[in-house]
Amino acid sequence: MNPSMPAWRVLIVDDHPIVRTGLAALIDAEADMTVCGQAEDFDGALAAMVELRPDVALVDLSLRGASGLELVKEAGRHGIPTIVVSMHEAPTWAQRSLAAGARGYVQKSEAGRTVVNAIRRVRARRIYLGDAMAQALLERRHGHHHDEAGFHVDALSDREVEVLTRIGNGLTTQQIAAELAISVKTVQTFRERIKRKLDLDSAAELSSMATRWVLERAD
Repeated sequence: MNPSMPAWRVLIVDDHPIVRTGLAALIDAEADMTVCGQAEDFDGALAAMVELRPDVALVDLSLRGASGLELVKEAGRHGIPTIVVSMHEAPTWAQRSLAAGARGYVQKSEAGRTVVNAIRRVRARRIYLGDAMAQALLERRHGHHHDEAGFHVDALSDREVEVLTRIGNGLTTQQIAAELAISVKTVQTFRERIKRKLDLDSAAELSSMATRWVLERAD
């Protein structure tokens, strides 16, 4: 670390306290970075960004109130770089995160020192991707990947993909509504949009396709 450079101020956004605590301990152990604040949902994170003006924000994709991808976009409007720290290992999510403006993507399964390295890379005005994810995105760009279980999932919006993922994980409409902090009617609307875009005729077809898609992404 250059001693003339101040420690980078990091905002942690995650709906799980234990994750925030773990990330904070890692970051505060480093001389060149410090945690300036924490938030558990979209509204709290946005307020913290405005009030604290962090140098970088670590953002989970699964937040109450709105998609983490929407927060990434909002952070960009405030000039705050973001690094997505997510449980999702499919390249679809890394691609969508970078498209939303994130400067890095770290899988929770590989967190730890990886997060510290990602922060330093972003501070150097570079983009961070783990080797495996970078390779997956490269193969995806050049067509060497499975075609999302035969469906054009890329046609879906970020929120629709979030709903599709939860359908594939076996959640009910009520459970999806509670997890995403939206109404049951809104979830039903998303389900109908997904069916229309993917040319599916029934709820059973949607459930089957979503399950296959989630399982394929886990391979």
